[in-house]
Amino acid sequence: MSEIVVSPELQAVSKIKEVAWGVASTGAVMAAVRLGVADALGDEPARAEDLAIEVKADPDTLTRLLNALVYRGVFDRDDDGRYRHNELSRLLRADDPNSVTCLVQWIGADCLAPLWPRVDDAVRTGKAIFPEVYGKETFQYIHEDEPETGLILSHAMTQASNHTSVALAKALDLTGVGKVADIGGGHGHLLRTILEIYPEVRGVLMDLPAVVAGADPELREGRLASRCEIIGGDCRKAVPIEADLYTAKNILEWKDEYTVATLRNIVASAPAGARVVIIETLTDYTPEPVVTTALDLLLLLNGGGRKHSSRDVAQLFEEAGIRFVGIHPTGTFLTFAEGVVSGDRRAS
Repeated sequence: MSEIVVSPELQAVSKIKEVAWGVASTGAVMAAVRLGVADALGDEPARAEDLAIEVKADPDTLTRLLNALVYRGVFDRDDDGRYRHNELSRLLRADDPNSVTCLVQWIGADCLAPLWPRVDDAVRTGKAIFPEVYGKETFQYIHEDEPETGLILSHAMTQASNHTSVALAKALDLTGVGKVADIGGGHGHLLRTILEIYPEVRGVLMDLPAVVAGADPELREGRLASRCEIIGGDCRKAVPIEADLYTAKNILEWKDEYTVATLRNIVASAPAGARVVIIETLTDYTPEPVVTTALDLLLLLNGGGRKHSSRDVAQLFEEAGIRFVGIHPTGTFLTFAEGVVSGDRRAS
């Protein structure tokens, strides 16, 4: 077949159509995860007919799904029509070390679907859409009304931590640190990694009771349990922990008032000189701006939150009574924003 040539003007039209059809990409990747297509495909190429038997799907429509994914860079197709894994499709396997199966399911969660058509409303008003649609704030609704989605979210955060925890733990300066408190630390993947790498350090994991109920078994009853305390609570209301270093990952994604409340609660319990390290993707320090800006819009829709710049973080630290020290790269998608609790440890 001869090469198809499209004018530059129509190339631009094609490009904007691809952007607009992003919803199809989400749906296709979600379908692949839910059907278990990547798990069914082994190391050798396979025909769609054989995969259809494995995943209990119609061969023709599975072929269409696979072709849609191939054209989006997920899976490869040989000249004989068989499909094979590539570096992206392997991430859709549940057993891959860098699996994103739960992250994909959270991005395409049913409860988020009604929000995206209303980005314009959120932009006009500056207000979240989720509470208007569901009558509750995001985390309250998910944990009370859709606990299965809450579980997916928790596992998604654990998968995200799995991608970065070792690099983050190694990037932390733990000189003189005896106790690390991970605030809003989910299932404790980062804290577990810190305790494994630094055997002289003790840790405290704090998150909502429903979240820490699923904390890493090594922290709850395993070999690290003697060095780790687990606290169920809302850090926006209190952080009853005294530590040398406080880490908090992605708390800037909440409303600023919640972030400041959490930071002030840390200050209220922290000894003078304690360090506070916020772990975030910052808008002016991101290797993946497409993902960062997508998250920024989702945060607006969900709870009126936003992604922040390093200048924003400095202002939030100051408002909470923490002296801003600076930004430190970690070699991952995430950045350390560090501050120190001053001698006057009580925030006003």
